[in-house]
Amino acid sequence: MTTILWNSLGLFLIVFLGFLTKRVNLLSKADGTTLSMIVINITLPAAIIINLSRLDIATNLLLLIVAGIVMNIVMIGIGAFLSKKHPAVERELTMYSVSGYNIGNFALPFLQSFLPQAIPAMSIFDIGNSIMLAGGSTVVIETISGASKERPSILKIGKRLSRSVPFLCYLIMLVIRSFSIEIPMRWVDMIQPIANANTFLSMFMIGLFLELRLPKSDLVIVVRTLAIKYIFGGIIAVIIALLPLPSTIKIVLCLVSLGPLTTFGVVNSVKAGARAEVVGFTSSISFLISLPLMTAILLLVV
Repeated sequence: MTTILWNSLGLFLIVFLGFLTKRVNLLSKADGTTLSMIVINITLPAAIIINLSRLDIATNLLLLIVAGIVMNIVMIGIGAFLSKKHPAVERELTMYSVSGYNIGNFALPFLQSFLPQAIPAMSIFDIGNSIMLAGGSTVVIETISGASKERPSILKIGKRLSRSVPFLCYLIMLVIRSFSIEIPMRWVDMIQPIANANTFLSMFMIGLFLELRLPKSDLVIVVRTLAIKYIFGGIIAVIIALLPLPSTIKIVLCLVSLGPLTTFGVVNSVKAGARAEVVGFTSSISFLISLPLMTAILLLVV
């Protein structure tokens, strides 16, 4: 328990340092964008390769791909039902914000610090999650909201996924391990230092992106959105905890259920017409809420 608390404080310290360097003008949000490119295209793929290099493919793990898709659709449905009386823009903001799971930039580096043996299961879950974030969620949400925008096709979703370095790493590693192909240890050792940097860079990037200023008139939207996300995310986590599943899978699904907003959710909400400062503030607060909640889950189950 003490180790978990200290590790959690260490992650919070990294986030705070990122925020502090921005406040004293040592770095800026633009530097956070640069860091995000490094994380997404270099350190996260390295972490995926390391974490899946010795994965034994089992049927229950492959079902996590389906879980990644289904859990996204369930949360979109909940968001749609609870926002049906709101304006179209707010409705899309709600559906984008409450669905999707922030794996690469938050949940995976978080778990690296506490329970690395559970990372392969989380990585498999993220394959299904990535399919939704890359366009599947947009199709569902725009169908529900009746948006007149051109809806992405399966081909467009496929093209977007083909440009995602983390997704391609997931797919390649899944194929390699399905045939029990071993990656030479000297290659793993060479990539390891890059993978180790993923946690620090991801959390520091979050600090650079933190926004804690918002007009009081917009707080109602923020509170309502976060309440839906975390109340129903918590309910899903409780249901998962009661299911007859392996403990590792339970931990992974419970953790992601209470994770923060995704980058795709933020981008798509702004594209739908939501004000960037409202979405950015909501995203920032969600990181500050998720860190202690996910730590609490680990304290209860580990």
